[in-house]
Amino acid sequence: MDTSLLEPGIPNYNVLNQTYLIMIMTFDLFGYGKYRYTFVPKCEEVADCRLNDGAVRIFLNTRGVNKKDVSEELVHLLHYLEHTTDAVAESSESERIHRLHERVRKVKSSEEIGVRYMQAWEERYYERQEAREKGIAEGITQVVHALIETYVEMKMTREEIKQKLMQKLELEEQAAEQYLDTYRDR
Repeated sequence: MDTSLLEPGIPNYNVLNQTYLIMIMTFDLFGYGKYRYTFVPKCEEVADCRLNDGAVRIFLNTRGVNKKDVSEELVHLLHYLEHTTDAVAESSESERIHRLHERVRKVKSSEEIGVRYMQAWEERYYERQEAREKGIAEGITQVVHALIETYVEMKMTREEIKQKLMQKLELEEQAAEQYLDTYRDR
């Protein structure tokens, strides 16, 4: 992850900005009832030895119970993230949550349009797939009929033609019979 933050050709990790990896969990990953767990890399063998690479990992738990250790706004935000409804947003006094909720509502309305677009795209995709399969089947039928016509011109019997179709095209007997019947009906 860190190397992708460097400009190409710069091998110096000291120029990296501080990196925060924030994961929001709807369950308590570590089981201590905290709203926030913050990790900075440290050496397991030497407790005072820390890796000062600027990477901080924060796990936020929407179901924490330690309200005194975090801001009230963070508690409201985490509650909102788990229950993203108009009522929850309106019950918050945070202007940031109100602005966030407005953006969420816009995205959701765009998503509904996006879902309708994707459904229409999917329908067209399956129609094209069906037409393609139908075209392939018709093409195969034409090729088989041309092959049958060649065998007929060679004065082969129906049984000989059926055996040839089964052998050359690896058809089951019933399929070869069907092709012969449709050829005769033309």
